[in-house]
Amino acid sequence: MTSNDRTPVVGVILAGGLSRRMGGGDKALLPLAGATMLERVLARLAPQVDSVVINANGNADRFDAFGLPVVADPVPGFPGPLAGVLAGMRWAASRTPPATDVLTVSADAPFLPLDLHRKLAAGRVRGRAPIALARSGGRLHPVIGLWPVSLAPRLAASLAAGSRKVEAWADEHGAAPVDFPLTVSPEGPIDPFFNANTPAEWEAAERVARWIAP
Repeated sequence: MTSNDRTPVVGVILAGGLSRRMGGGDKALLPLAGATMLERVLARLAPQVDSVVINANGNADRFDAFGLPVVADPVPGFPGPLAGVLAGMRWAASRTPPATDVLTVSADAPFLPLDLHRKLAAGRVRGRAPIALARSGGRLHPVIGLWPVSLAPRLAASLAAGSRKVEAWADEHGAAPVDFPLTVSPEGPIDPFFNANTPAEWEAAERVARWIAP
């Protein structure tokens, strides 16, 4: 994990979904070319932040091997990624008070850019926006973003009022899209934010993971 003269950044791995298209269970714990999906996400995220927390619901013991804090959605009923963003913000505010930002990533995105935080932070400044969201190949990835912890009260109020769409909420509060190039691999161009939602996508991720180290 990194540290310099900036304020600490907390990495939040969003693993609170139900994985319906994969048939249920924890995608993050499935093996992918010799490592679990979560190991691959963590290996690429951890060097960019000062601490990491996992957002997941249910029995937290299943993540014990990683030695990381696990926080559940603060809103019942599996309301979606926005609840995970709020969980991360609240954890950062209570456990790492100097932290001003959380960097959120999905638990099923094993090919994250190693300069994700740096580019999002620069893009946020360039776009004069409080939030930065990743974009690749013309497609926005709303759950891959840099969020100010100070927005937690507004996010809590929005969730209580029924807000569920990440992109809509981010746009409402000021979000700058930040472009990332595709990754070159022997399998062809790969979206760095590729996420495996179905068994077919999992097979594709398995092929690519053989060429991209955790």
